[in-house]
Amino acid sequence: MGHSTSSATASVGGFRQPMAWLHTWAGLTLGWVLYLMFVTGTAGYFDTEIDRWMQPELPPAQITRDTRGASEVLLTRLQADAPGADQWLLSLPADRNQPYASIFWRGADISAGAPSASGNQTIDLSTGAPLQARDTGGGQTLYMMHWRLHYMTRTYSDWIITFATLFMFVGLITGVIIHKKIFKDFFTFRRGKGQRSWLDAHNALSVFTLPFQLMITYSGLLFMGFSFLPLIVGAHYGTEGQDRRAFFDEVFSPPGLVEAANQPAPLIPLATVIDEAEQRWGEGRVRSIDIRHPGDQNARIVVSETIDRTVASGAGRLVFDGVSGELLHNAPSASSPAKGIRDTFIGLHEGLFAAPLVRWLYFLSGLMGTGMVATGLILWAVKRRQRAERNRDQMPRGLVLVEKLNAGTIAGLLTGVAAYFWANRLLPVEWAGRANWEAHILFLTWLAMLTHAFVRPRERVWPEQLALSALAYVALPILNALTTERHLGQSLEHGDWVMAGFDLTVLAIGVLLAYAAWKTRPSPGRQSASASPSLQTVVQDSL
Repeated sequence: MGHSTSSATASVGGFRQPMAWLHTWAGLTLGWVLYLMFVTGTAGYFDTEIDRWMQPELPPAQITRDTRGASEVLLTRLQADAPGADQWLLSLPADRNQPYASIFWRGADISAGAPSASGNQTIDLSTGAPLQARDTGGGQTLYMMHWRLHYMTRTYSDWIITFATLFMFVGLITGVIIHKKIFKDFFTFRRGKGQRSWLDAHNALSVFTLPFQLMITYSGLLFMGFSFLPLIVGAHYGTEGQDRRAFFDEVFSPPGLVEAANQPAPLIPLATVIDEAEQRWGEGRVRSIDIRHPGDQNARIVVSETIDRTVASGAGRLVFDGVSGELLHNAPSASSPAKGIRDTFIGLHEGLFAAPLVRWLYFLSGLMGTGMVATGLILWAVKRRQRAERNRDQMPRGLVLVEKLNAGTIAGLLTGVAAYFWANRLLPVEWAGRANWEAHILFLTWLAMLTHAFVRPRERVWPEQLALSALAYVALPILNALTTERHLGQSLEHGDWVMAGFDLTVLAIGVLLAYAAWKTRPSPGRQSASASPSLQTVVQDSL
């Protein structure tokens, strides 16, 4: 019995060793990409709120349940600004995800008075006039950055993000396998133990958010699956561009759409289709009204449902004949079981359904996931530096490179995001290219912080970068007060919690970064061997 037990133990231990190797190198290989994904993806959970802060000219949200009145205002605007268009899209301010009314048109007749063949406007429902606000990338740019990598084409970014997500999924699974006392270790934190302290911090952040990390990673793989596994689509539809378009049209486009007949016919009053939709879904549940070929005999009206009461990302749709008002198709949110599963996972990933409390849980889980990746990267370097110092070996160049990339990325990217917000307030409001330059300044700032990490002494890099990042965030509410009329005091006085919440959140982030900068400052008499993991002190004193 004893022999068999010891053999089983040895077998498990032998299995854990390659898992540990896989966990370590899967985490390091694409760790910096994962860190970018976590930082920008976590910010994306408040993309709508960030949009609002970066366009301070906009009024508070104009969410309304008066679907008929709002649609009439938008339709009147489209008839005036987009005559002869192939498509009119009315987006109604139904919930937090869509706080303002907007219109979009395509194929308008410029000779008939349309300002452009295609365009979009955000509309003030109280006046019917367009809302004027500065051009900005807003929260959407940060959100898309976590899976588009901004400057890359989809051909490359999809593969990089998919591999990074797959590596993280491998890291999560192998992490569970190699930590035989993972839940016991969650309640253990040993202060002042160097590498052991970093591992405890990494374990705590990982275990506490493990369900979230598994969900966000697996759903991300499903989201990117069409790019990562194109042969699944190709086997049934073909591999050419038009074949893929046929697949997406069949799966995602509303049914019953036809070409224009080029025969004039009056459009049915929108109240008719809205009444039918609200009888099925409930009052105020219409999210958008998509009118194809308005004024044509073959006009179609696609009414889409809001998604705030369901986890799935897909919305129910009703397709009407735009002339007679006949209901042609009732397209459920999930056209098939496979699409229903896919939409549910995507909905969980994006969190658009989340109420304020759940959204904050998403945000905090994302922050802890960011900390999990960061501590994993630092742990890799701390472990190898302590081993080299213990053996009195020369520091490997690869280790020095990783340490500098860690500092320039972990602290530097945070500074870059702050610079993105600074650019929004400081670039000229009327400048046509300001939205692009907001993002350019983010990456230029990140590049400057990486450069700083390579030229400054190792013991000075972390405190200097964290201090600069802290200053950038703490000063944002001050910059906002100096450059707009939406300062924190006014926002609190008027109960504008979107503007106030942003200022308070960045202020809190700045304070935490300032604390980290203070804890990582070089102290007199600190020995070289203990100084290497200077950020260790922050984890020890804050957990």
